[in-house]
Amino acid sequence: MAKKTFKIGEYCKGGILSVETTSKTATVIAKDWDFSQGSNRGSNQSNAKEFDRETVQLDDTDARRKLSNFLEDLTTHYYAEKVLEWFESKVTFKPGAGFW
Repeated sequence: MAKKTFKIGEYCKGGILSVETTSKTATVIAKDWDFSQGSNRGSNQSNAKEFDRETVQLDDTDARRKLSNFLEDLTTHYYAEKVLEWFESKVTFKPGAGFW
């Protein structure tokens, strides 16, 4: 299982994205920034409150698209791609059947 926290700030709803992978699932957790711990990137945000979550099965052919759509609802395309690049460095998404 791999985990990473992206402290994106004002370019993301809530400011924080925590991502986790297992051998079968990929999860994105959106969290609200905990200002009681500070407002800079170096602040401890481990107790930030979760407000949304998306978990996909890696054997689903639409897993990458589902994560991309969820991420782009939360943040910009640039940061969504950075998170997806991290996922792709840790797991392999099942290729889709395509449109044709």
